[in-house]
Amino acid sequence: MARIAIAGAGIIGAAIATWLIDQGHDVTVFEPEPDGLPTSSGNASLIALPEIAPIASPGILSAVPGWLLDPLGPLTLRWTDVPALLPWLLAFLASATPARGAKAREALTLLMTTALADHEELGRKAGLTGHLRQTGYVSVHDSEKSVASALHEARVVKAALGYDFERITPERARQLVPQLEGNFAGAVYQPSYWTASNPLTILRHYQAFVSGRAKLVPAKVTRLVQGDNGITVTTATGKETFDKVVVAAGVWSRDLVRGLGAKVLLENERGYNTTFTDLDWNLPMPVGFADHGFIASPLVDGLRVGGAVELAKPDTAPNFARAKAMRTKMRRYVPALPEGGKEWMGRRPSTPDSLPVISRHPGDDRIVYAFGHGHLGLTLSAVTARLVASLIADAPPDPALAPFSITRFQ
Repeated sequence: MARIAIAGAGIIGAAIATWLIDQGHDVTVFEPEPDGLPTSSGNASLIALPEIAPIASPGILSAVPGWLLDPLGPLTLRWTDVPALLPWLLAFLASATPARGAKAREALTLLMTTALADHEELGRKAGLTGHLRQTGYVSVHDSEKSVASALHEARVVKAALGYDFERITPERARQLVPQLEGNFAGAVYQPSYWTASNPLTILRHYQAFVSGRAKLVPAKVTRLVQGDNGITVTTATGKETFDKVVVAAGVWSRDLVRGLGAKVLLENERGYNTTFTDLDWNLPMPVGFADHGFIASPLVDGLRVGGAVELAKPDTAPNFARAKAMRTKMRRYVPALPEGGKEWMGRRPSTPDSLPVISRHPGDDRIVYAFGHGHLGLTLSAVTARLVASLIADAPPDPALAPFSITRFQ
């Protein structure tokens, strides 16, 4: 068994640590804010098994200009940050071709095939049960064109993964979700979505498991140095050498990658949400407002309304008007939604091709990368943990993991 350091204790890092500890490795996890609220704590709480469509696609490119005209719409850019974001944006445009989109779908399908079983196995390792439930998911649409687009995507998903779907009328949607009192053209129901109880509670459980069985160090990894005797991890408080290192530090992983002489395109795709914990009602299942880019999800202890995409540098100040805009739009459909709630902003680490990096470092198998999961961090956390464990083992690389290799950026 190996001495392994992991940079990052968000849901990806914590899941990886849990899997490796169960295998008997000596694990140390470095996290600058172990009591903080990383991106994974504020996600929509979905195990979104049908979501195999990359963000970069010809269809989304036709919608982007209109979205950008709305500063509070589904997608916005902080224009002052565009020079820093330009390499990522150009790569995003280059990824939005039918051929590259098809390859990305195929790769995401590979991950989704075992994602649920891996979640169940990860929970078993950490003694966590009852945290996932199959709720299904309804997307509501403002036009027949929007419904048709959703049905097309659902057919593609069914062909790839076998997941059923159903076009339903507004009346049927209201039977499933009585709070949908506003007007819309139609809806699509997908029973294969699962919902997590509360992503922060789940994260804390895995972090507690790590703290009890390994070391959780409250420090940020600032540098990794390759040596003959191992990989030296540098923090503000000192240095320590390990047999192997896993980089799972979200958007900040790019600094460690570059320090090792490799390249990566990884940017901060920010999302906003509002969580209500004092309602006397909740939705029976997640509802997606397809034409506005956000979701309302029932947590075990409240309701979360969030989503949208804001491309900006990590240190740019948040714009919580985006959270308010989602609440305002939701009231068109769910008039019972009150004001109030707790607003939050998170930084999704995103690659331009929508594929995470799950890969060994070029030329050094002692370093493994696991970051860039975008909107799918919670969904893909357990399967990533299993795959990272396979990469830690001294085994030949699996050709099926080639699409996730960091070599695509070199």
